[in-house]
Amino acid sequence: MEISTLIGIVLAIMFLVIGIYWGGGVIDMYIDPASIMIVIGGTLASVFTSYSIGDFLSLPKVIGMSFKRIAFDPVGGINTIVSLANIARKEGMLALEERVNDLDDEFLKKGIMLVVDGTDPELVKNIMEAELGSVEGRHTKGIGMVEQIGSLGPAFGMLGTLIGLIIMLDNMEDPESLGSGMSAALITTFYGSLLANAIAIPIATKLKTSSKNEIMYKEILLEGLLSIQAGENPRIIEEKLYSFLPRSAKEAPKPEEGALEE
Repeated sequence: MEISTLIGIVLAIMFLVIGIYWGGGVIDMYIDPASIMIVIGGTLASVFTSYSIGDFLSLPKVIGMSFKRIAFDPVGGINTIVSLANIARKEGMLALEERVNDLDDEFLKKGIMLVVDGTDPELVKNIMEAELGSVEGRHTKGIGMVEQIGSLGPAFGMLGTLIGLIIMLDNMEDPESLGSGMSAALITTFYGSLLANAIAIPIATKLKTSSKNEIMYKEILLEGLLSIQAGENPRIIEEKLYSFLPRSAKEAPKPEEGALEE
């Protein structure tokens, strides 16, 4: 589990609660079911309008991805590619077919099978890039829904505030109720800002980072596959693929030659 997502949300709410108490407020003042319904219900209804039913129903899964630890190890991917390149160089392309079942990555498996089957390099590239585009498209759609929640939450909070102000002004004959009425009217703006800044926007940012890491990882694998198919020297392949990584990763110790095959 990606515990930082949960910790971050809990800390944001905790600091707000502490701030309320230190400011002399009472938590009960900030609990208003009508305001919650306006902000949460209105925001989700607008997202539902913007996307298909199937996309909308996938929203919980998309948000849940920010709570899962999905580690992409580009250095490990490069080591795997170099190992496969050494096998192809010493034993031939067909020897790679025996190693496919040992691989965990479905994207890499698919690419290896295309290479082993003798598929034209340009066609391999087109097929795998289409796969990459499909993954990136799914990510973009999911992130877009979360970002829309972040942008619509404050807007519905403002709408709720306007509704509260209208109700308050309609009861101007009771001056003593104006203070409490104004307080209730502003709570929806509070909920909208909380939804956007403590939950939706941070989750969308985390999903963007995860998506970027996955796409970069798969691009490294694709470049490695094409290099293996072209018969390039494993050492050259390794140096080429390490050029995708930041300096810190490049400076990490590399495995000794032959260790991967063992």
